Amino acid sequence: MARLVLASASPARLSVLRSAGVDPIVRVSAVDEDALIAELGPGAAPDVVVTELARAKAADVVPTLVRDGLGDDTLVVGCDSMLLVDGQLQGKPGTVEVARERWRTMAGRSADLLTGHSVLRLRDGEVVARAAGHSSTTVHFGRPTDADLEAYLASGEPLQVAGAFTLDSLGGWFVERVEGDPSSVIGIGLPLVRQLLAEVGVSVAQLWASNTADAPSI
Repeated sequence: MARLVLASASPARLSVLRSAGVDPIVRVSAVDEDALIAELGPGAAPDVVVTELARAKAADVVPTLVRDGLGDDTLVVGCDSMLLVDGQLQGKPGTVEVARERWRTMAGRSADLLTGHSVLRLRDGEVVARAAGHSSTTVHFGRPTDADLEAYLASGEPLQVAGAFTLDSLGGWFVERVEGDPSSVIGIGLPLVRQLLAEVGVSVAQLWASNTADAPSI
């Protein structure tokens, strides 16, 4: 029965999967996101960008899995999320200054969180099936006070997450509501992943059976 590999270092994604009954192997991809986005070009549609990033991240970890003997009936899930504001994709801000400016732009407004996912199925060290797609969830932001925003920025949380906010942690105080899949806003969209798993021949019940929390992680 296929084991699941999460090609992401995100603790939020790992937490979502574990809460959903799956304890995946974690392998972090080394994809240069900026270089790939530049290669796609400025005319690339936002949904294409997040989907192609997810494809690249899933594919990037395959050689290490094969090298380590983990290429026998293995599922690899790659993920990417970005916030679409005024037609521009926003990834991780990286600095307090950028995060502050983004919050000044999106406070009291709505934006679309785009999540791309890619699923690869390996057998005998070869990719035998693949599926990819994206989802969009509308996030309605509140207006944090200046003091609350500065405290949030000082926490460091918004600096390393797409769109400079979280739903499941400190940033949740400043999200009024979401329209769509909440799990995708956290980082991994369970409905979309379920669909992609079905496309490569795996059901949720099968995933539970072979990826339970008592299975070993590597």
